[in-house]
Amino acid sequence: MRCLLQNLTRALTLSALLGGAAATQAATTVIHAGTLLAVPGESPLQEQTVVIRDGRVSDVLAGYRDPGSIDASATVVDLKQAFVMPGLMDMHVHLQGELGPDDDRQTLKESSQLMQMRSLMYAQRTLQAGFTTLRDAGSSPQEMYALRDAINQGWIDGPRIIAAGGVGVTGGHNDVSGMKPELMEFYTRPTVCDGPYDCRRATRDAIKYGADLIKITSTGGVLTDRATGTGQQMEMDELREVVQAAQRMGRKVISHAHQEDGIIAALEAGVASIEHGTYVGPKSIKLFKSTGAYLVPTLLAGHTVKIMATESDFMSPAIREKAIRVGNDMQSNFAKAHKAGVKVAFGTDTGVSRHGDNAQEAVLMQEAGMTPMEILVSATVSAADLIDMSSTLGTLEPGKHADIIALETSPLDDVASLLDVGFVMKAGHVYKNQLR
Repeated sequence: MRCLLQNLTRALTLSALLGGAAATQAATTVIHAGTLLAVPGESPLQEQTVVIRDGRVSDVLAGYRDPGSIDASATVVDLKQAFVMPGLMDMHVHLQGELGPDDDRQTLKESSQLMQMRSLMYAQRTLQAGFTTLRDAGSSPQEMYALRDAINQGWIDGPRIIAAGGVGVTGGHNDVSGMKPELMEFYTRPTVCDGPYDCRRATRDAIKYGADLIKITSTGGVLTDRATGTGQQMEMDELREVVQAAQRMGRKVISHAHQEDGIIAALEAGVASIEHGTYVGPKSIKLFKSTGAYLVPTLLAGHTVKIMATESDFMSPAIREKAIRVGNDMQSNFAKAHKAGVKVAFGTDTGVSRHGDNAQEAVLMQEAGMTPMEILVSATVSAADLIDMSSTLGTLEPGKHADIIALETSPLDDVASLLDVGFVMKAGHVYKNQLR
């Protein structure tokens, strides 16, 4: 018994040392912010005091207030030389892997437990990069839901995760590919479906086991190892049934879609967002604007697969052809959608690209014509709206979660500065403070 208690004491001590600020954070924190973008889309403020109590913003006050007048025991964070803003949000990641030549080997040889440890590493790497909220757009579900729940419980450090359950048709982009038949049969998930009523069942199944939202694939995809193209694959009756079944249970549906036929079908069915949207055109743009759906552009994924397809040889011919074509076309078509006034929420498809490099998306978005402020809005205010969390996330206003980042250079002057976030706070806990 003594040995057990000694080991437990050591474990708790180590947890306090390694568990980040969550183990020691004071109930009240006072931040002195040199430049504060409290509400992206509005002008930044100078010399502000942000008061945080129990993980939420309590007050935003003009000037550098004396911490003792607020709370004698408050922790003070000096960000007088920094640009301070809400934590970033990425609406399309896949935390369980990174695209590369070892993918097949990992699938066959790696245990689910080891994969879970790698997912935790990627999640923490992304948090360190300034992304305090993520929408995981499809992973091995039970492991992802466990990671989400463990972070929510405070057992481990990581970004807030909104986890999708995938629903797709047989042979489509959400189905397994590139393996011999016996292995494809083994890895086929119960949420693969055919016909409207089977897709209704699959949607309910995904929600039953913990999905925060449903992710469908109305078109083919680049990384499906079949020469099945990037056009529409799910039929209208299937799409409508998924959306209705999800809405009955209080869940949104998002749709991976490349070609415009699949984009139009998904929007007509009532999805909340289109992921990728490579070949948006006049008809789909009109639907985006009439339905209020968001476009999550994932320009970084297109950029990454194009480079991989041209500079390495691990992709199959079927994948390589799609990667080059989609990678070449994605950014210019996104520019047309943005110029036409389509609502945009920041999303990268990281997992195709490297975790922690999520802010590279901002550079590509600027190259496509977005202003730095529009990009910051897409990664804060718009992302919060998309996940129905505007009341708690997206801005630094009283009552909202204290998800805060700080940079040495204003991203309004140089959006690439988002690649070097020096301070990260999530829910009032400081996870990084490396500002000079």
